[in-house]
Amino acid sequence: MLLDIFPVIYGELDQRLDVREGLQKLLKKPVPKRLNFLYCFGGMTFLLFVIQVVTGILLAIYYKPSAADAYTSVKFITNVVPLGWLVRQIHAWGSNLMIITVLIHMGRVYFHGAFKNPRELNWMVGVVLLGLTLGFGFTGYLLPWDQKSFWGTTIGTEVAGGVPLIGSYLLVLLRGSQNVTGDTLTRFYSVHVLILPWITTMFLAVHFAMIKRQGVAKPL
Repeated sequence: MLLDIFPVIYGELDQRLDVREGLQKLLKKPVPKRLNFLYCFGGMTFLLFVIQVVTGILLAIYYKPSAADAYTSVKFITNVVPLGWLVRQIHAWGSNLMIITVLIHMGRVYFHGAFKNPRELNWMVGVVLLGLTLGFGFTGYLLPWDQKSFWGTTIGTEVAGGVPLIGSYLLVLLRGSQNVTGDTLTRFYSVHVLILPWITTMFLAVHFAMIKRQGVAKPL
């Protein structure tokens, strides 16, 4: 058991706070038989989210969210900051992998029928988390402020602008004006760094709490 491998880390705390007993109550949960690697993708998605948070914080130390400095700061991170190129690539690839793992996870839940009664609410929370994951990818795409990200965001926001009746309002809401400008960059950065992480953390807590309460669903 992990607690037996690192006694020095928790030993003193365990004597005073019963760390072992608390962790056993939290982590020990019966699981159905016939589990396979497909059940790992939910945990992999959470691990990737943690990696994104850590690498995102490291990138935010040097990144400047303004039209005048964004591209230069990204070049500085890539070419000057020690291991900055590696942190940036981990963050970029982690974003793609997180979308893939969450889609596989939801596909497994759907085809195993794990979204049915009594887990419908947790399925809806998962759908919200999927939307938040895609939101991370979309808002983060603009931040390098190069030609690819500029025109990619222009096309993406034009799609929202094509929504009947409210499209023009959505377009201005996303861009901050009629065109993709520095205001759009600042807006996307704020959503990417300040809003989405907190909302995602809240829904993850609800998601995990319901899994803890209801347990892992048996495959069909």
